[in-house]
Amino acid sequence: MTVVLAGIGADSTNLGALAPLYDNGTFEYVPIPEKTDETRETETLGSWRLRYSDAVPADLTTRITPQPVRDGKTVVAGADLESWPLHHDPNFEALTYGEHRTSGYVSRLRALEPGDVVGFYAGLRRPRGERAHRYLIGYFTVNEVAVIGPETPASERERLLERHAENAHAKRARDSELYLEGKTVVIVDGCEPGGLFDRDPIRLSDYYVKEGNERAQYYLREEIATAWEVREGGENMMYKPAYRCALSGTEFVDEIGIPGERAADEA
Repeated sequence: MTVVLAGIGADSTNLGALAPLYDNGTFEYVPIPEKTDETRETETLGSWRLRYSDAVPADLTTRITPQPVRDGKTVVAGADLESWPLHHDPNFEALTYGEHRTSGYVSRLRALEPGDVVGFYAGLRRPRGERAHRYLIGYFTVNEVAVIGPETPASERERLLERHAENAHAKRARDSELYLEGKTVVIVDGCEPGGLFDRDPIRLSDYYVKEGNERAQYYLREEIATAWEVREGGENMMYKPAYRCALSGTEFVDEIGIPGERAADEA
């Protein structure tokens, strides 16, 4: 039994902006832009309404550069921003999350079992230009894990993509082929308890210059690493590592609380 913490959401590398964290403890979840406009996803940078504002993700940026570059689409800007689809992952309504990153993500996610937990953290920025930090914004309990790779037979790949049709990676698949050819994708479908927090995300990072480094970076807070028994992922949070925690899913839920029922926590 274990917990994996996954870094998600819009940031400076994809949208060019972070989602806001407001003074009253409420916050926004903004998915990253999709890599391709050939997807069944209907939510776009112009349709996704922020929870506590009249803004949409397109209001937060002036241009995006979907990667990898295909079909000559190197920059999306202007009026095209509003129609560009979001990579709605994780989907907290459908409780599904997919991942292809190999820097600890695929290996740690594919090892999850029913009853484990996936927690999701994102960069959020307070008003008035205060320092941004990484915050836990939600989680869900693991119900099922599917692994789809280059070695997966076509018939099995088709079955798994149909079974997990609400996942963003399934939505951008074509003719049972994953968008990123040659990559292994892990799809985790969840169940309750789980969901996006209403407010008071939990700050995971500190920002400082560590001995031996030349500049300040984001590091996992020591009290979080200790309390959640972090075993893999390292200290540096700069590039959103996947963390494996030794505490069980039940222990994590007891510690964090049920989304929507959580008492205010230090943000």
